[in-house]
Amino acid sequence: MPRFAFAGRCSTEDLQDPETSRNWQLTRARALIEPAGGEIVAEYFDSGHSRALPWKRRPQAAALLTALRDPRRGFDAVVIGEPQRTFYGNQFGNTFPLFTHFNVPLWVPEIGGPIDPDNEAHDLVMSVFGGMSKGERNRIKIRVRTAMASQAKIEGRYLGGRPPYGYRLTEAGPHPNPAKAADGKRLHRLEPDPVTAPVVVRIFTEYLRGTGRYAIAERLTRDGIPCPSAHDRARNPHRDGHAWSKGAVRAILANPRYTGHEVWNKQRKQEILLDIDDVTLGHRTQQIWNTPDQWVWSTQPVHEPLISKTTFTRAQARRHDRRRHHPAERSPRTTPHAYALRGLIRCSLCDRKMQGTFNHGHPHYRCRYPYEYAKSSPIDHPLTVYIREAVILPELDRWIAQVFAPGQLKTTLQAMQQSQRATTTPLPGIEAARRTITDCDRRLNQYRAALDAGASPATVAAWISKAEADKAAAQQQLITASAARLTVLTDEQIHGMIKDLGDLTDRLLTAPADRKAPLYQAFGLTLTYNMKKRVVTVESQPASSVYVRTCPRGDLNPHAR
Repeated sequence: MPRFAFAGRCSTEDLQDPETSRNWQLTRARALIEPAGGEIVAEYFDSGHSRALPWKRRPQAAALLTALRDPRRGFDAVVIGEPQRTFYGNQFGNTFPLFTHFNVPLWVPEIGGPIDPDNEAHDLVMSVFGGMSKGERNRIKIRVRTAMASQAKIEGRYLGGRPPYGYRLTEAGPHPNPAKAADGKRLHRLEPDPVTAPVVVRIFTEYLRGTGRYAIAERLTRDGIPCPSAHDRARNPHRDGHAWSKGAVRAILANPRYTGHEVWNKQRKQEILLDIDDVTLGHRTQQIWNTPDQWVWSTQPVHEPLISKTTFTRAQARRHDRRRHHPAERSPRTTPHAYALRGLIRCSLCDRKMQGTFNHGHPHYRCRYPYEYAKSSPIDHPLTVYIREAVILPELDRWIAQVFAPGQLKTTLQAMQQSQRATTTPLPGIEAARRTITDCDRRLNQYRAALDAGASPATVAAWISKAEADKAAAQQQLITASAARLTVLTDEQIHGMIKDLGDLTDRLLTAPADRKAPLYQAFGLTLTYNMKKRVVTVESQPASSVYVRTCPRGDLNPHAR
């Protein structure tokens, strides 16, 4: 009896339930192989990963490619249920040669069996499906963006996201889609928040009187006015909320929605090649700020304005004029300098990532919390915290070489496994969030039943709005708490990591300082610098499987699987 591994994929962009998508793909795969006596003995199904990602960057697909190399893989062939879900663009041409090399047949329903590597028609069919998959994704993107642009411009519809500081959400009638309306979904719009709306007006007023952003932040903090993250703690648990920052004031001054217009398309997602020397690695998605001429404004004001359009225009003119006269206030730019610990080291006083900077020809890391945030009593932070990279790296390398040494590596990973098991017990915050979500679902069902029974729509709508807000806050709390939990390493992952991390240790000891950043990332390092004690605390949480590839130009690129 032929043994098969099933490969499939489903992502959130497909708007499908992952379990439903897996089931119908699995059903198609079984219908193809069972008449030939085949049986599925292994599954490699990626959930929540875009089809645009190449196989080596999808966890389960990458695991399948690794399994192909193992003579004891446990299956004789691979079957997929839907080629358009599995292959995108030219991915088939980049992947199928591995199946041929390791003599593992690939079965596809549209072929009616295994793909013949010498059959031009088979190759053409699979290439067509890859092109269709790419075209389908592009069409969906165009339709969605065009529809959202028209909804914002013509209807002035609120298109989601958290309301800007100074506003809160209120009901705007039933959803125009009958099916969604029947499910209780309703439209929303912005209305002034009686607590925070006057603060927004004050910020614009003081700014146009000549007060700087930092001075405004200091005055608001001194007057005891909670900053945006302190005002809405449920959605900002990752921020300390101690004081107003220049960034918060700047964001408010730059937000055109305070004029009463709905504004969309201030940002866009742009796909950028991960490696210009190896396009098969695909792209990474990056949020890019659009220029004001690309913003989509509603034709008419759709909610109560906090400031006039003239006031907003004057504030932008002052911002741009200040930028011309103060070159230091510029957009971030790329740097030619290499920082081995970029994004890995934090300040213990404020828990913010430290910035890389070159002083006297040497890389340093600094934290300038008081430069960005107004002074507040909870944090006693020097104007600048500095530490030189050369002070950290030798000690860090010795620590890595010791705890990840070949003779010590298995003991280290097992200790990490035990520590993770001790920290993966259900946290009170997670359990409370789950209970809240369950209670909100129960309330929503009761409210919809009351609506069907003839209760006042206005009254029920208020109930539904409150329940949905409570549920959204609990879901965000659950996401935040769940993200903090560690994944326990399995014994199989430990055995695989022993070789991977052993190789990385050898490379680390011989790599120059400006090439060590990918290796430190592969070890999953997190460093915290305590300036008062002059101590750096190091934590390591390596990915379950890591490979580091040498590019033609000599860089080291880590890719966690």
